[in-house]
Amino acid sequence: MLNRSRASNALYILPALLIYSVFLLFPLMASLGIAFTDWDGSSRPMFIGLRNFVQIFLDEQFWTAVGNNLILMLFYTLLPVSFGLALCSFLSELRSGKELTVLRVLFFLPYIMPMAVLGVVWRWLYNPAFGPINQFLRQIGLPHLALAWLGDFTWALPATGMVAVWYFFGFCLILFMSGIQRMDPSINEAAALDGSSHWQKFRRITLPGLRPEIKIALILTVIASLKAFDLVYVMTQGGPGTSTLVTNMYMYQQGFDLRHFGYASAVAIVSLLIVFMINGALHFAIRERK
Repeated sequence: MLNRSRASNALYILPALLIYSVFLLFPLMASLGIAFTDWDGSSRPMFIGLRNFVQIFLDEQFWTAVGNNLILMLFYTLLPVSFGLALCSFLSELRSGKELTVLRVLFFLPYIMPMAVLGVVWRWLYNPAFGPINQFLRQIGLPHLALAWLGDFTWALPATGMVAVWYFFGFCLILFMSGIQRMDPSINEAAALDGSSHWQKFRRITLPGLRPEIKIALILTVIASLKAFDLVYVMTQGGPGTSTLVTNMYMYQQGFDLRHFGYASAVAIVSLLIVFMINGALHFAIRERK
């Protein structure tokens, strides 16, 4: 059916292309144009050239937000990938299929929930007065560790990031488990007969074999850390101060709170370029070597 003509083939992709254009391409092009203007959302936009972009490079708050995004990479990427690799190595040794299935479902459950919902739940868990975390610390005799987690300038960002660890850990684990299942089990069996330890098999067989899955996990979690918004908005709204401010949160504040839509669009464009650069560097660093 798809070989009849180019015109008839185009009809099959036209609905998806139309939706994609209306909700992504057109807003992107509009933001690119607005970034060169001074606009409050109601009056006529005034063209100011590159002034918004120059201001961004002199804006300390924007670079603070970029720095917070980079710190969040530790919680969105490094910790979930590391924990996922460590646990998938352990789970791959389980002989009981039922136990393995139950554990995989339990670990994956957070990932199927909206991040904003998890933010509401964890904001309650972190509550300094009646939150279960502080209540537990007081019960075991550690009241000095019961902090106002989301109101502390030092701990607000790590506390928010730990929710992301809990969210992405299950995704990384299931991804790595699927990669292990496609490997030839005879290779591990041969290594075991040769006297290789569990660590040696993981380092020399499992880890190289999981290269495609690790690449996917790194790319998706790094992009998620750079475009973080919903979790931060629900839990801290960028506070206290700028301790949890991220680029998307800063763009939201500039646009919808201060009505600096031109500057907010410029922030969005620069943030997009940063994502492209980091994504390209990541592709280059973990590319397949022939």
